[in-house]
Amino acid sequence: MKRPSWNELQAVKTIAEQRSFRRAAEVLGLKRSSLSHTIKGLEATLGVRLFHRTTRSVALTEAGEMLIARITPLLAEMDELLNDVTASGHQPYGTLRISASDAAIRLLLERVLPTFIQQKPGIEIDLVAQGQLVDIVALGFDAGIRLIEDVPKDMVAILLSGPLRFVTVAAPDYLAERPKIQHPQDVMQHICLRQRLPGGKRYRWEYQQHGQQLALDVPGSLTLDSSALMVEAAVAGLGIAYVPELYAQPWLANQQLVTLLDDWAIASQGIALYFPQNRHMPVALRLFVDAVKAAPRA
Repeated sequence: MKRPSWNELQAVKTIAEQRSFRRAAEVLGLKRSSLSHTIKGLEATLGVRLFHRTTRSVALTEAGEMLIARITPLLAEMDELLNDVTASGHQPYGTLRISASDAAIRLLLERVLPTFIQQKPGIEIDLVAQGQLVDIVALGFDAGIRLIEDVPKDMVAILLSGPLRFVTVAAPDYLAERPKIQHPQDVMQHICLRQRLPGGKRYRWEYQQHGQQLALDVPGSLTLDSSALMVEAAVAGLGIAYVPELYAQPWLANQQLVTLLDDWAIASQGIALYFPQNRHMPVALRLFVDAVKAAPRA
């Protein structure tokens, strides 16, 4: 049997990641018709179908799943080998795919990427903003960035920020004509902007003071799944929001928002970059980790 080429295997992997021939063709810089022809030729050579295709979706067959499971680490190891060899005498190159929250991406844009991109122009950074926690290995990401408490235990974690407070915020105009808030239970008499977690449940607002802990299922007619949008809604005077302070800082600085219940605030240990503990770390990821370690955490 004719041995599949490197480009054919890379094409299968990219289609599996993108779940679309059109998007995969864009990533690979090919025409869609050329990519389709490549896959049909590979399937003919192997004697099996690798993808179920409809006009609306693309999914791996059982044989395709088996192939992807085996070739993904092999392709990654080959990329690492080639990168290590070329990096020994040239500018390092490669692409890093990172899954992160939009707040984490904002941190990278402020603290890490300006210097990193200038110093390592051959390395491309592909940031994917995702609200939900995903399996970065299964989805082909090199790394993820999340609250350190949410990082899977089998991953290596590098702190990107210092402790991150969760704050209760509201617009001054909203508060002007409403009862004062001096205790967490007081928010139950207000209009609250509720948050839906990735699993579908509503997030309970959490408070702590002198060993006393509260978790409130607050009232409100508006539910959002994005902390950034919750802040914007609070700025618009639609209610009180409970968010990581990082999201609210620009509006706190210009006094469009004020914080409430500061003596009840809780904090996360911080936001962390995390990645699998591989024996052979790609050069691009190793350099990016070094940049994160060197970045300010204030």
